[in-house]
Amino acid sequence: MIPELGQFALIVALFVTVVQSVVPLVGAIRGDRTWMDMARPAALAQFALIATAFGALMSCYVTSDFSVLNVVQNSHTDKPLIYKISGVWANHEGSMLLWVLILSIYGMAVSVFGGNLPPGLRARALSVQAMIAFGFLLFILFTSNPFARVDPAPLNGDGLNPLLQDPGLAFHPPFLYLGYVGFSMAFSFAIAALMEGRVDAAWARWVRPWTLVAWCALTLGIAMGSWWAYYTLGWGGWWYWDPVENASFMPWLSGTALLHSSIVVEKRDTLKAWTILLAIVTFSLSLLGTFLVRSGVLTSVHSFAADPTRGVFVLALLVVVTGGSLILFAIRGPTLKGGGLFTPLSREGSLLFNNVLMSTAAGTVLLGTLYPLFADALEMGKVSVGAPFFNAVFIPLMVPMVVTMAVAPLLSWKRGDFAGALGRLKFAFAATVAVAAGTWIAPGGGSGPLWAGRGLGLAAWLAAGTLVEWAERVRLFRAPFSETADRILRLPRSAYGMTVAHIGVAVVIAGITGSSAWTQEKIQVMHPGDVVSLHGYDLRLEGTEDNLQGPNYSILRAHFSVTSGGRPVADLYPEKRMYRQPPRPTTDAAIRTNLLGDLYAVIGDPDGTGGFVTRLYFNPLVPWIFIGAIIMVVGGLVSLTDRRYRVGAPLRTARAMAAQKGRA
Repeated sequence: MIPELGQFALIVALFVTVVQSVVPLVGAIRGDRTWMDMARPAALAQFALIATAFGALMSCYVTSDFSVLNVVQNSHTDKPLIYKISGVWANHEGSMLLWVLILSIYGMAVSVFGGNLPPGLRARALSVQAMIAFGFLLFILFTSNPFARVDPAPLNGDGLNPLLQDPGLAFHPPFLYLGYVGFSMAFSFAIAALMEGRVDAAWARWVRPWTLVAWCALTLGIAMGSWWAYYTLGWGGWWYWDPVENASFMPWLSGTALLHSSIVVEKRDTLKAWTILLAIVTFSLSLLGTFLVRSGVLTSVHSFAADPTRGVFVLALLVVVTGGSLILFAIRGPTLKGGGLFTPLSREGSLLFNNVLMSTAAGTVLLGTLYPLFADALEMGKVSVGAPFFNAVFIPLMVPMVVTMAVAPLLSWKRGDFAGALGRLKFAFAATVAVAAGTWIAPGGGSGPLWAGRGLGLAAWLAAGTLVEWAERVRLFRAPFSETADRILRLPRSAYGMTVAHIGVAVVIAGITGSSAWTQEKIQVMHPGDVVSLHGYDLRLEGTEDNLQGPNYSILRAHFSVTSGGRPVADLYPEKRMYRQPPRPTTDAAIRTNLLGDLYAVIGDPDGTGGFVTRLYFNPLVPWIFIGAIIMVVGGLVSLTDRRYRVGAPLRTARAMAAQKGRA
């Protein structure tokens, strides 16, 4: 009964999306407020119905209802409860249901919190959002039904991929989808603006909070996925340029460009067409990621499905959404005239420069990801594009971008004083030189590649430049303390958010540099009592314990005692697990961190003589990568609390309307 309830809810939700797609849009065209207002209850109803379906599927998993094919294929009675719950979205059908649930959550949020939006814009945006939901609900009902029955029902299920039975994978996909799907809201606002033929500062201020929410969620989702790969796969790395990793990184790059471009629209009433195009491209890249994960055209540990029928359906959706929006942009985009002129050496110019760099970087990653597919389709042979290509083309694009990030906030709008901005960055220059030189002359620093000092110097440049910009805003040491304190209290939260987020980027750059330049790795066969020296530490294999029992797996656990200079430092207990259903081994690395670096130990297979293959790493500054990502998210959340995004635009619009009536 519960599965039928869930499927019925999806069918009714499909009809609700038809009403939400058509009625408010016609009402907006006719200027009929009653029809436009239909968007809000329809969005609420759509959310309630899809949430009901999602709750029904979760109930089937929690109660181990093996009459449902999806539960049979992805669950087992021995699974811990948390993985029964996360198993709902750890498969193709369930993850698509989560996809449309999050899509409906954004629509519901606009209907609840968007009371200050112009009725026409809100109606058009919710109508576009419903069109997207209609396409994906069709996809679920016709190709990916999560409630399909199996008769007779088996006594137990096939289990869940052991790699997915991890807390990181329980939370990583929902945050990733909050980001992926969240950009649909910026897309819907962009299409609504094209329909109206009006993009202004108020529009930019309305769309920016939704973009920030998606950006924060995607940043956190990518970081959580990277952390999972780091400690679960046992390879000592945190990023592999895997095609599906790239699929999440591309919309992050274009979404970051969209965030900064919307600032220019809000502040200077220019770059309108560019901002609309970025909103379209960002969501299109999100759809492309969905296609890559579900089509089977790329091989990845992240892939959900390899059914060509499903891939063709998603590809058709991608073509319709992207092609239709680009055609509309080609027709209406030229009418979006920018009102503010600016010189290249201005804040607008520097933001546009960084926008172009980020967009080019996203295009480069897209090319490297899809090129093997094109080569295979054209019978050019099997081609592999890996880290050497991406590093060679991506890093040169990022260096000037990071340099500009420190300079841009110190430039004035319209026409900036470039020499003056550089003059105010004397402290940042000094910090850059000191860090780069200190890196080179520090013990062990010179043993790394030459670019290591430059990378840490670049991180210092951005961090110091960001602090200089904040100090300039509050007139630190340049005004009486009372005035500085008052400025600190009155500084907009969006300014604090930018400061925090840019410092987070600097921390990430430092972490990437350190982990890439000075990682040490040792692979060997060890017997109990053997000692390996690594980065000033001595790791002694004390022994192993076999056939320990977990909830649904057996464990081989090793014990490493770690000393430094003869003094005990830590004990590491890496594990190798063998799951019972499905029978598959996994690796659980043991990590000891002091925030400056990680000792990382992995136990491998026995050699048949009482020894075991072991992999031991010292990964300097890797924790900074994940800490920096969290700092970036905090910066985005601080910006999101800025009061202007809740009340500023509507008030300003009201004043403008009053002024227009007065002139009439």
